[in-house]
Amino acid sequence: MNSHGSFSSSFILLFLLVSSSLPSPALSDSTPRCNPADNGALLRIKESLNIPDYFADWNSSKECCDWSHLGCGAYSGEVAVLVFDSINSPFKIPAAIGDLSHLLALAFYDIPNLTGSIPSSFTKLQNLVSITIRNTTLSGPIPEFLSQLKNLRELELPYNQLSGSIPPSLVNLNELKLLSLGWNRLTGYIPDSFGGFNADVLGGFSMLLSHNQLSGEIPSSLGQFNVSRIDLSYNNLVGDASILFRENATATSINLSNNQLDFDLSSVRFPRSLKSLDLSHNMIRGRIPKQITKLNLQSMDLSYNRLCGRIPVGGKVQKFGAKSFAYNLCLCGAPLPKCK
Repeated sequence: MNSHGSFSSSFILLFLLVSSSLPSPALSDSTPRCNPADNGALLRIKESLNIPDYFADWNSSKECCDWSHLGCGAYSGEVAVLVFDSINSPFKIPAAIGDLSHLLALAFYDIPNLTGSIPSSFTKLQNLVSITIRNTTLSGPIPEFLSQLKNLRELELPYNQLSGSIPPSLVNLNELKLLSLGWNRLTGYIPDSFGGFNADVLGGFSMLLSHNQLSGEIPSSLGQFNVSRIDLSYNNLVGDASILFRENATATSINLSNNQLDFDLSSVRFPRSLKSLDLSHNMIRGRIPKQITKLNLQSMDLSYNRLCGRIPVGGKVQKFGAKSFAYNLCLCGAPLPKCK
């Protein structure tokens, strides 16, 4: 596969590594390496986009599996990976992509002139494992029909201009392990159904919804969901987030910063697995639980809240410095000034 730009999808990277390590199949001179149906679909994609320079090598002078911006299965000759990146020309996602029935990973990166929305033909991509649309001008709502892609493990749609509410039906993606919808214009509530995602997926589940305009309370259903990473920062969330903290949970990273959350931290029990915690810029009150000294934290920020009392001493707590505790109502003790 020949393509420029950076790949965020772990699946695409894994596919390329595995494919490059496999021996090439022994084919006769008359055996096409490229699936004929895929070849036709790719030519329709090229025709619909009309960006000659980007598709300069998409022609009959060589097999389509040797064309740039895509990758084929080592033995099947079927297109498995397709990437569009760093395209400045006017761009609309081609419906013909839905005809690449064996596609496993699909990505769009750094496309500032993307118009329109995700075509409904994507529902034909039933083998799709990873879809990434990052840093484009993709607008409109997140399509409900994405919930029909039953093998999807990674749905990454950050840094776009998506609006409207998050479809509750995404919970029907039973194989999903990464939901990344940050840096958009999404509104409404976090769906209560999201507590029903499969928490036992390999590698844990990551829910990244930061930098949107989500409102309301964090649904109580998430309190029973073992998420590995959760980032709800920079939204308009209110109420009690203590439901996300359970000592026996498996969370490694929790970021709830820059919301309007208001709850008592005093009786919270943090997950023992927690490595990163950011609760800054909220209205959280009470004391910091002493249990925090038992955690192997690598980063922590509790600043800009309404916390009071003596900062617990021990573990790594004092190593984070005064900035991590600043601008609270009445915290005291190292690394802040002594308690009176």
